[in-house]
Amino acid sequence: MTEIREDDLSGPEIAALLQAHLLFAGDNSPEDSMHALDLAALRAPEITFWTAWDGAGLLGCGALKELSPTQGEIKSMHTTAAHRGKKIGARMLNHIMDVARQRNYQRISLETGSMEVFAAARALYSRHGFTLCGAFADYVEDRHSVFMQLELAA
Repeated sequence: MTEIREDDLSGPEIAALLQAHLLFAGDNSPEDSMHALDLAALRAPEITFWTAWDGAGLLGCGALKELSPTQGEIKSMHTTAAHRGKKIGARMLNHIMDVARQRNYQRISLETGSMEVFAAARALYSRHGFTLCGAFADYVEDRHSVFMQLELAA
């Protein structure tokens, strides 16, 4: 049974998971197109971070950054390599979408890679209703980035 918890980013297993996330992003994205956040950046007050667990086993993570009172951005979605394909990402995404609705956001947006290694992530977001959009917030158009958004019902 997967349990999703708000996390304070203090556990060593969280640091290890985020390091794996940064390595994955860095290995698969040009340096100037990598937008993954490190531990310090994820501790910003406008970001809420969650982890997914099965007992004592860490399965994955995800975050929601408030861009404005009506818009959020999904950040740091990552599932451990051993648990990919087990719908952990879908559970985390549904949780983040539920929180965005509770916050009365009108839109949630995200940036992910355009490379083949990110195809599963893009497919996950598409299955949940996200559509392609232009660069948002402080992003700039970049051939290595795909920008997506979901309009939330009022």
